Amino acid sequence: MEPINKPDYQHGYSSGVDGVDRDHYEGYLSSQISTDWLNERITEKRTELATTERQFAEATDAHRTAYADLQTHALQVDRLNRQVSKREADRQAILDARDALQARRTKAAPDYSLLAGLLFLVAGISFLAGDLIISHEIVAYALNIRNSDEAWAFAVGLAMVSILLKPAYDRLIEQPYQENPTQNRGRYERFKMALAVFAVLTLAVLGWFRYEAYRTDQLKAAINKSVRQLQLGNDPLAATPTLSPSVMNQIEKQLAESSELNLALVNSPWALLSFVLSGILFALAGAVCLGIALPVLSAFWFRWLQADIRLGKYRRRLRRMDKEMAPLDSELAEQRTQQNVLQHNLDLLPNLAELKTRIQTQTADLTHLLAELKLAQTDSRIGNFNDGYGQGAAVRSTLTDDEQRQLQRERLLATTNRPPRPAESATGSAADKPVNGKATAQRPYQTVRQFLSDQL
Repeated sequence: MEPINKPDYQHGYSSGVDGVDRDHYEGYLSSQISTDWLNERITEKRTELATTERQFAEATDAHRTAYADLQTHALQVDRLNRQVSKREADRQAILDARDALQARRTKAAPDYSLLAGLLFLVAGISFLAGDLIISHEIVAYALNIRNSDEAWAFAVGLAMVSILLKPAYDRLIEQPYQENPTQNRGRYERFKMALAVFAVLTLAVLGWFRYEAYRTDQLKAAINKSVRQLQLGNDPLAATPTLSPSVMNQIEKQLAESSELNLALVNSPWALLSFVLSGILFALAGAVCLGIALPVLSAFWFRWLQADIRLGKYRRRLRRMDKEMAPLDSELAEQRTQQNVLQHNLDLLPNLAELKTRIQTQTADLTHLLAELKLAQTDSRIGNFNDGYGQGAAVRSTLTDDEQRQLQRERLLATTNRPPRPAESATGSAADKPVNGKATAQRPYQTVRQFLSDQL
């Protein structure tokens, strides 16, 4: 298509023929193009804004629904978490108690076996029994207490001295050595050595006293045999044997020797040492044996009849708690899975803040485009007015006085009888089209009428 067929070319041709300033129509064309472009952009922006607002509304509803579903599972997860945390706290408390009890059980392991503890217990009881017998003999004969109950009561009191000495032995000797063997080894060894020396000395005294008692017993047996021989030496066939005065003197002499032997044995310092040392030894030995035996038995009592039973109870409680926690863990895992899925779906939804920011940006852009459109439309109308004004001024310069009066009457008549129409772009008339590259000459009056008709 050739450019001469376009309205802008025709209008430019007419303006050039009439000698109108070209800047007015150029400004009009520029503003009109800007207006059209702004209208297109405003339409696009309004479409984008409507789309974004629809997306925002849909995303808001989707967020609301997804958040409501998520809160349902979140509440379940929170409830199950509290239950599981409480069960785990109870389970941890049981584990701590079990570990503490196991540590106590391990620490309570005795240095001696159960058999050794029983042997020491039997030895301690034997020492107590021996001390009880010695004390009874001392009380009954030496103190001349003839009432049997009173004698035994006093003897039991004396025998319980071993029980009295046991705490002293435990706290001064045995317990410090068990707590710190390196530091208290010297005291422990000195006590054991002194006790061993005392025991050996006591056994030596008892051995010597037994020898004295055996020798006295043999001498008394020899005397008794001699007396019996003297009694049977006269006439064994006589019904009532009569002893001669010499035989009687010999018998009395033998009986006196036997009495002297008994008295010598009783008054022997070895007998005194035997009773004293054996009483002390039995008391000390009983205290030492009981001091060793009772902690051993107490340790085994605690380990087997207390700690092991309680550990068994802890194991049963832990198994029961594990069975109770299994369905809770399974349900919690399921609820967490559902929560993660819903959270993932919620994260996949459009970001409301971004959509809101986009709406604000698009609204601001639309406002800016509308302001630009206002300026473009203003410039377009001003350019159109200036172009029309120039066209009118050019035509007026070629009119005669009669043509000007006729033109004013027609304008007045048109203004009175016809309603005004919006101004249209002056595109030129067909009479202004060039023929074979040259403009056809028209009368000025007809040109004015055509221009006015186009404008009106």
